[in-house]
Amino acid sequence: MKSLFRGAFFRGALLRGVSVSVLAVSLAACTAKPQPLDRPGDVPTAFTAPSDKNAPIWPQTDWWTKFGADELAPLEATAQKENLDIAVAGARVLEAEANDGIALSALFPSLGANFGATRSGANTPSFNNPSRARNAFSAGLTASYQQGFFGTQYLQLQASREDLRAQRYAAAVIGISTSSQVADEYFSILQFRERIAIANANIAAAKRILAITQAKVNSGVSSNLDLAEQQAILAQQESRLPGLIESEKEGRYALAILLGRAPEGYDVKAQNLDGINAPSLQPGLPSELLLRNPSVAQAEASLYAAHANVDAARTLYFPSLNLSGSAGYGPVSQLSSLFGPAGFVWSIGASVLQTIFDGGAIHAQNDLAQATQQELIATYRKTVFTAFSDVESALGTIKSTNDQLVLVDVQTKADAEAFRISELQYREGTIDILSLLQNQQNLFSAQDTLVQTKLARLEANLSLYNALGGGWEQKADDASYKNQLDWWPL
Repeated sequence: MKSLFRGAFFRGALLRGVSVSVLAVSLAACTAKPQPLDRPGDVPTAFTAPSDKNAPIWPQTDWWTKFGADELAPLEATAQKENLDIAVAGARVLEAEANDGIALSALFPSLGANFGATRSGANTPSFNNPSRARNAFSAGLTASYQQGFFGTQYLQLQASREDLRAQRYAAAVIGISTSSQVADEYFSILQFRERIAIANANIAAAKRILAITQAKVNSGVSSNLDLAEQQAILAQQESRLPGLIESEKEGRYALAILLGRAPEGYDVKAQNLDGINAPSLQPGLPSELLLRNPSVAQAEASLYAAHANVDAARTLYFPSLNLSGSAGYGPVSQLSSLFGPAGFVWSIGASVLQTIFDGGAIHAQNDLAQATQQELIATYRKTVFTAFSDVESALGTIKSTNDQLVLVDVQTKADAEAFRISELQYREGTIDILSLLQNQQNLFSAQDTLVQTKLARLEANLSLYNALGGGWEQKADDASYKNQLDWWPL
C-alpha cells in the first residue's frame, strides 16, 4: 500500500516539474500585446467642449444623489439589486469564471482511480471452466498529462482570463447604463406629469375664455365665428392630453421593468421637475478616460483575448507532449489479498504528437485568430473615439440646453404676462379674439417647451455621467474583484 502512494507521489512531482517547464516556455512564447492607439492624435490632450471649470472632476459612484431628487436614490438602489439586465450580466461573469476554471484545469495532470470486482463460473464443469464460481478483484491509479511545447494550454488560459475581464467590464457597462436609464425614466415621468398639469391648466383657461365668448355671442357682442374658433382651440388642447397620459403610463411601466418588477400598479410620488437640479461636472483628461470608461476597458480585454488566441493558434504548428502512467493491484481472488506486493504492477510512458497533414485546419485557425484580432483592433479604436465623442457631445448639449433654458424661461414669463393682459382686454372688448387666441397658443407652447428643455438639460447630464464612466475606475474594480465560483483544483 505504501509503495503505491510513494509511486504516485514521485509521478506527481514529475508532472509538476513538467508543468513548470511548460509554463516557462509559454511565457517566453507570448508576443507583445497590440497597441491600437499608435497614431498621432489618437488620444487628444484635452476635451474641447466648454465646461464649468469650478465643477468637480469625474463623477462619484453615487452621482444620482446630486440631483436633489429624494425619490431617486432608493430607485437606484433597487435597480442595482433587482434589474434583470444586471442579473444577466452577472450570470455571464459566472460563465466566464467557469470557462476560466476549465482552461486552468488543462495545465494540471488528470488522476483517476479504479476498482473492479467480478464473479464468474459455469453450469458444466470443464478443465478451463470449473463449476465453482470464482471472484476477481483489482484496483489501481491512472494519470495523464498533455501540454503543447510552446504553451498552447497556457495561452488558452490567458484568453479565458481576458474574456473574464471583458465580461466583468461588460457588467459594469450594464450597471452604469441601468443607473442612467432609471434616472432618465424617472425624470421623464415627472416631465410628462408636469406637461399634463400645464395642459389641464390651459384647458381650464380655454374653457374660461369659451364661457366669456359664449356670453358675448349671446349678448350679440361677438359672432359665432369667435365661438367656433375658441371651441377649436379647446378641442385641440384637449386632444393632446390622452397622448401625454399614455406616455406617462408607459414611462412608469419602463421604470418598473428597470427595477425588476411587473409594471401593473407601479407608481412614483413626485409630480413635477421642481426642485431637481442639474449638477455641474467637468471631465478629466482624455487619457484618463481610457481607465474610467468600462466600455473601453471591455474592448481592450476582448482585444487581448483575441491576441492570446493568435498566440495559441500559432503553437498548434508545433508538437505536444503526452505523459501517462498507471499503477495497480490484481486481479486476485480474495479481497483481503488485493494489496499484496506480488500483485503490484505499474507502467509509465511518454509520447510526442505532431500533426503532419490536417487539410489546412491549423493554418485556417491561425488565419481566423489573426483576422479576429484585426477586427477587435478596429473595434477598440472605434470604442475609444466614440467615448471621446460622447463626452464632447454631452458637454456641448449641456451648454446649449443651459442657454436655451434661460431664453425659454424668459419667453414663458413674457407669454404668461401677455396672455394675462390680453384676457383682461378681451373681457373689456378692447381686442378681438384672434389676438387672445394667439397669446394663448404662445403661452401653452412656451410652457410645454420649457418643461421639455428642463428634461433635455437633465438628460444631457445623464449622458455626461454615462460617458465619463459613472464613477467607475478600472484599477479599483480589478483590486476589489474576487472570483465567486469555488473551482480552484488544489
